[in-house]
Amino acid sequence: MTLLLTILIDGLTYASWLFIVALGLTLVFGILKILNVAHGSFYALGAYAAASLVGWFASMELAPELSIVAMLLAAVAVAALVAPLCERGLLRVFYGRDEVLLVLVTFALFLILEDVTKLVWGVNPLYVSEPYMLFGTVDIGTLSYVGYDFMLVLVAIVVGYGVWWGLNRTRIGKLVLAVIHSEEIASSMGVNVSRIYTLAFAAGIFLAALGGALTAPMISVQPGVSVGVIIVSFAVVIIGGLGSIPGAAVGALIVGIARSSAVHLMPVAELFSIYLVMAIVLMFRPEGLFQRIQARKI
Repeated sequence: MTLLLTILIDGLTYASWLFIVALGLTLVFGILKILNVAHGSFYALGAYAAASLVGWFASMELAPELSIVAMLLAAVAVAALVAPLCERGLLRVFYGRDEVLLVLVTFALFLILEDVTKLVWGVNPLYVSEPYMLFGTVDIGTLSYVGYDFMLVLVAIVVGYGVWWGLNRTRIGKLVLAVIHSEEIASSMGVNVSRIYTLAFAAGIFLAALGGALTAPMISVQPGVSVGVIIVSFAVVIIGGLGSIPGAAVGALIVGIARSSAVHLMPVAELFSIYLVMAIVLMFRPEGLFQRIQARKI
């Protein structure tokens, strides 16, 4: 019973930040129809920016509680600076081109951003522990967990509901949904599609950077963190269905539980377990769990 509880809690914790990152990936694909390989780099930028800003707050001897604000500001800063440069300066040139070309363009962007992080922050790992100690510990039976992990779960729920509410209950959300359903009709009705694209891409980058900022206190921030994140993020959106927000949530839970089970029962199969689950889902639902089968256009 204790082992089962441990697997469930660890899986839920892992799924929480992964859902935030995958939500940004599926949002960009749903609106811009771009499979963004560089999404992991935005996660890394958020982690590096958060580590730097939290460290700066600590050096100024500010209240430790402000480190949470520093992580949020880091994610906002990454989205505000990077989104216009990438979307308007690069991706907009390739809209309407072949999907494979866009994948190659985002892969090139991924390689560029990997080198940019090394030039700005170097190759030595960064550690930031202040936020991780703010929430104390939580005792569940004989087990003791860090409270920060449960805070991540709460943040994931809030972010997921916030994105759903923004898309379904606000005017901008309605415009975004109109662009998703038909870019041509939305444009003919006076919707500024280019602006919607920029906002959607900025939101996707913010979610990736927020995921990186929230996990920075839990990991060693170093070159290469983006590679593993983009792999598992793709697994999540493929399992749940590209462009589906509920699919991202369920996919993150499946990947989190599968990874946690492997870590506790068969550590050598940690990464393999994710691929195995993805392969099983694709065997029976090639379009993903929450993606409708679309009629083929001739």
